[in-house]
Amino acid sequence: MTTPSQAARTGGPTVRIGALAPLSRPGWSEAGRHLLAGLELGVREVNDDGGITGRPVELLVRDTAADPGGAEAAVAELAGLGVAALVGEYHSVAARAAATRAATLGVPFLCSSAVLDALVDEPTDLVARIAPPQSRGWRIYGDFLLDAGHERVAVATQPSVYWSAGTRLLREHLEPRGGTITELDMSALTPSALCDALADDGATALLLLLGHPDPVLPVVGAVRRDPRLAGVTLGAPAGQPEFADWAEALGADGAGVPFLRYLPERFGPLGERVGAALRTRLAAAPSFVAFEGYDTIAALADVLRKNTGDPADGRVSWSRADVEGTRGRIRFTRPAGSGVWQWAQPPVQVVDRDPARPGGFRVLRTG
Repeated sequence: MTTPSQAARTGGPTVRIGALAPLSRPGWSEAGRHLLAGLELGVREVNDDGGITGRPVELLVRDTAADPGGAEAAVAELAGLGVAALVGEYHSVAARAAATRAATLGVPFLCSSAVLDALVDEPTDLVARIAPPQSRGWRIYGDFLLDAGHERVAVATQPSVYWSAGTRLLREHLEPRGGTITELDMSALTPSALCDALADDGATALLLLLGHPDPVLPVVGAVRRDPRLAGVTLGAPAGQPEFADWAEALGADGAGVPFLRYLPERFGPLGERVGAALRTRLAAAPSFVAFEGYDTIAALADVLRKNTGDPADGRVSWSRADVEGTRGRIRFTRPAGSGVWQWAQPPVQVVDRDPARPGGFRVLRTG
């Protein structure tokens, strides 16, 4: 939101930006809170720097609760309010619905955190994304599994476009290299039955393609307590262990679970400064999602400033973006086969919570 002191340093009507985030259940509200913190900090700094061509930015926030229908309704409402663009969203299913609706209504959408490759059905120049596509991150994760000696892999999963895409990507990447994937459907299994199936299968790694907190937390607890599975590595490529509520709920059981995180090995001066500001705003260590939120606003502001017309008229040219983000220089390209514009090189890491100090992280692989 724009404060009076910020608006006083700019002139003219506001440039309205619609923000989508999962701020209530069944959405992952902690991820939404981090995303919103990054978006709000980015807007505050844009306004402190004079806004968009002298006009203050106003952030209009809507809670999607991870619901595709809710996301579509929010997009329609925000379009009716005359937003110049939309930003945000964490959950892929909600982001896909929002992107499709935004393209239909002619509103630019810069997606912050959702990684599903097929973000839209038909190619559009209106939609771009800060997060890396799922195919890139999950293939890096597949390489990590193989290098760690995990050729026989099981996935505990639920019916979802996102989880199905992840399972397919892992299967396509591992099987040509001698790996196997066994699917365990948690819509039909209890945590105890899952342990039985896993023990019978003989997989050395179990990937948790499950919603948080349920059913993923009960599954982790059941596997950790089962002596038959003492040698099984748990993995969570979707990033559930990134957030503090994972560690608070699981304690030591939540350590040593490799996941994907989109941070650089080292931050530059901008990343260090923004990280400190986010830590103050959140009263906790900022997740990669908070940095994605900040970088979203930095990139969108750069594009809107380069608009040859009214920055609020809904016209964007993602190819003109060229701005320093917290995690590297942000430029967008249109990869072959992609329906949206994409930040060319967001950083990707495989990390886990350090069993020796669960409050800290170990970087296991970069890509």
